[in-house]
Amino acid sequence: MKRGIKSHDVIIVANSIIYGPVPSWRLGRSLGIDLLSTRGKTCSFDCVYCQLGTTVHPEIERREFVSLDRLARDLKAVEGTAADYATFSGMGEPSLASNLGQAIRLVKSALKLPVAVLTNSSLIPREEVRRELALADVVVAKVDAPTEETFGKINRPFGSQTLAAILEALKLFREEYQGKLALQMMFIEANRDHAAGMAEIARRLSPDEVQLNTPLRPGGAAPLAPEELAAIEREFSHFQNVFTVYRALKPEVMPFDLAETLRRRPKL
Repeated sequence: MKRGIKSHDVIIVANSIIYGPVPSWRLGRSLGIDLLSTRGKTCSFDCVYCQLGTTVHPEIERREFVSLDRLARDLKAVEGTAADYATFSGMGEPSLASNLGQAIRLVKSALKLPVAVLTNSSLIPREEVRRELALADVVVAKVDAPTEETFGKINRPFGSQTLAAILEALKLFREEYQGKLALQMMFIEANRDHAAGMAEIARRLSPDEVQLNTPLRPGGAAPLAPEELAAIEREFSHFQNVFTVYRALKPEVMPFDLAETLRRRPKL
């Protein structure tokens, strides 16, 4: 499914672009960095299950949303916050921010924490995006479909993005990247019968770990039951590091700004 892009005025919210820490089943205590910080979701996809709802600002071209000066000021305010990772996520796809690479360097210098980026993988075919993502200690890359048809139904990409181009670029990134690559796969009713095909994609990409997810936070798609996700997990039995959302432990944390955190994570 190819979707057009309309022009939108992106509204930047005045409060902090840093939120959390949030309890992450993947990253422990995660201090969120939102390089988009828009009112409404800004993304290259409009995934049916997204906790942020419909994409208000569809984008496929990179630009600066938040200045490095503003990031530096907000980082100063959270120095010393107890966290396991500083994680680039928030109100959409973080690789849309054209200053992502510089921001990763700044966060590492200011907070002395390992840096993770959660990406929907849409822009990874671009060389400059792969180069900037490679600065992170952990990249969690999303793949939700084994075919172009299912990709269109679940991820609903804008523009001319294709699953084939994304998978080819992810394979190239895996070969170049020196950090930890995690492959996250979100399972809902639309792809629950494609577990074998998804496992084959994971085998070809050879990530350091595979994360099997289902949408437990409010969104447009119902989660699979624990026994359904367990059946899917069996298709990945040849992987050493496979984690599922139902079996993972999440730490207890208290966000320093609950309102800013819930804006980006409607359910902790």
